[in-house]
Amino acid sequence: MARDRPVYMGPRLRRLRRDLGLTQADMAADLEISASYVALLERNQRPLTADMLLRLARTYKLDMAEVAGDGGAEQTARLHAVLKDPMFADIDLPALATGDVAVNYPGIAEALTRLYTSYREEHLALADRDAGDALQEDAADPVAESRRFLAARRNCFPALDDAGERLAAEVETEGGLAGWLRARHSLRVRRLPSDVMAGSMRRLDRHRDAVLLDDTLDGASSQFQLALQIAYLEMRAIFDTLLKEGQFASESGRRLTRRALASHGAAAILMPYGAFAKAVEAKRYDVEALARQFGTSFEQTAHRLTTLQKPGQERVPFFFLRVDPAGNVSKRLDGAGFPFARHGGSCPLWSVHRVFERPRDVVTQWLELPDGQRFFSIARAVAAGGGGWGAPKVERAIALACAAEHAHRLIYTQGMEQTEPTPIGVTCRLCHRAQCMARSAPPIGREMLTDDYRRTREPFGFEG
Repeated sequence: MARDRPVYMGPRLRRLRRDLGLTQADMAADLEISASYVALLERNQRPLTADMLLRLARTYKLDMAEVAGDGGAEQTARLHAVLKDPMFADIDLPALATGDVAVNYPGIAEALTRLYTSYREEHLALADRDAGDALQEDAADPVAESRRFLAARRNCFPALDDAGERLAAEVETEGGLAGWLRARHSLRVRRLPSDVMAGSMRRLDRHRDAVLLDDTLDGASSQFQLALQIAYLEMRAIFDTLLKEGQFASESGRRLTRRALASHGAAAILMPYGAFAKAVEAKRYDVEALARQFGTSFEQTAHRLTTLQKPGQERVPFFFLRVDPAGNVSKRLDGAGFPFARHGGSCPLWSVHRVFERPRDVVTQWLELPDGQRFFSIARAVAAGGGGWGAPKVERAIALACAAEHAHRLIYTQGMEQTEPTPIGVTCRLCHRAQCMARSAPPIGREMLTDDYRRTREPFGFEG
């Protein structure tokens, strides 16, 4: 019979002792052991026995689960995720050794994780800088800064997800978001006409102890705005901690990122990570069915699907795109390794640009990039605003895409296994498909071919 591995918790024991304000001699006296034995435990030269765990719990009135923790499972999962990067592919990194580092040296594991995140952020900044030379955009653009921050972390923030699950449980106990605001912050919810709200969808009125909502908001939008207000009230410390890890050249970039983190927190309250991750597997990533289950909109649900990369509890990684009828991209989130254009529009052959002709229909499509990579995409038109006669409304299209190897887990691929993929490019200026009739510009760096005697269907000819 295999024996359990000894439990070494030196760094955690040291943190516990320091949090309690004790010396090694103080802790030794409390636990009726020698100070030298405490030192050995803290240096991981002795395992922490079950008897010693019980002594710690009884002596310092601690929950046993708090003392034992998760054995470093979360830290191990985070380090494993970092070491999956292709730049480490030629290094022998046994899973057991990675786990030992995470458990026995959590400070080193945390330092490596932060360093890797900073590397990713700087890498994306350089990519933006290069693109900016050609497109007259610079790396200090606040939208680009915010997107870099999210992309470097794969739009995954476990601290916000954990806080969201805790708050979701409290909200359920209080009978809903409005009940929670009333019970915990003495705030009542009032719905007011748009002209009274003066352009605001939500406003916190401290003088009247009220959260004010525009009465044209639909149910899903109202619930999201209330969850957003709760996130701002309860998660500010987490926002501040996360923002300290970022690199911002402008205050606008920092504020946009704070808003993105608050939206993540609101989604974590409405769609708690554990329950949502379980539901996506049960419903096979059916966005509309998930939206009905959690009382959220199609866009809110699709956005939440891009955040399910919590180490150890990962789901299908998705790429998310939102465009308007003119092709302007207003939101990009990449968790699927999709090589989208960091600036400008996307390929006109992608179905996301045609869903405006089929309101509320989910349009599916297999995609193939010039290098042979295949993805599966779903797209649907959504509307924002409205809510009354004459109220302005904005039409946008939402697309979700995942790598082909994950597509079988999606309900949308039923009966589409043999469908031929649509050949697309990242963007016209980077696509070298010579036979594309939809091309709007020639690729950068290719010599144009002109022919005075014939005219091909393709708008641009260039040397192959």
